[in-house]
Amino acid sequence: MSGDAGVQVRTETYGDATADPPLVLLHAFPLDASMWDGVVQGLGGLGRVVTVDLPGFGAAPLPTAAPSLDAVADAVVGAIDALGHPRATFAGCSMGGYVALAVARRHRGRVAGLGLVDTKAEADGDEARANRERIALAVLGEAGTRALLPMLDTLLGPTTHTGRPDVVEAVGGLVRGADPAAVAWAQRAMAGRPDSTGTLPGLGVPAAVVVGEEDGVTGPDQARAMAAALPDAVLTVLPGAGHLSPVERPEAVAAALAGLLVRVRG
Repeated sequence: MSGDAGVQVRTETYGDATADPPLVLLHAFPLDASMWDGVVQGLGGLGRVVTVDLPGFGAAPLPTAAPSLDAVADAVVGAIDALGHPRATFAGCSMGGYVALAVARRHRGRVAGLGLVDTKAEADGDEARANRERIALAVLGEAGTRALLPMLDTLLGPTTHTGRPDVVEAVGGLVRGADPAAVAWAQRAMAGRPDSTGTLPGLGVPAAVVVGEEDGVTGPDQARAMAAALPDAVLTVLPGAGHLSPVERPEAVAAALAGLLVRVRG
């Protein structure tokens, strides 16, 4: 557990503790680090993997500071410091991708590689920010996290909804189990994040951009734009996956990230 005042994360490590730089996996909203379980299994033998519960999710404590993904990024870097690693490959899905981009903006020298999975570099527009505040208020009210259940229609792709009821149920359980206060804090932190588009061209490290072909939230067009802006990126579009490709297609996401690690570690 590490972080600046009021914002802490929790880490779990796998694999060779001496391997450097590690791969740091940052989860999507409103899930926790367990969403990476299938990916971690697919990365066995590829050095150290660190999964992170972001503030208020999983086993991480609720934040007491004002909502800020920059503060989350600082807490993640603090956690990697505590593990003794000067640099890491940071890979994030959706909200986790926003955190990875914040790490790249604020701690560029700490980034050995970057994985952007079903995410985007642009800031929210006015409509999106208003919707996030609406959701924050809803979950803090009588509905609680039941207000999030309609998200399942967009988080998972049609292929998963049709043929993977186990995945739909598992993700639904994580959504229902999220702490309403953490959900509201994260929504407000995401609403306030700056645009990271201008950061991409200056990131001269290996990058992987991964997106579900059925992702209707941050889809293939946005993924292609990020890959084009990055100096050294490999784009992977995954058939049969929506916005949570690490849950829907974990083996394929593991393969894409394994390729990134090979490029980072030379």
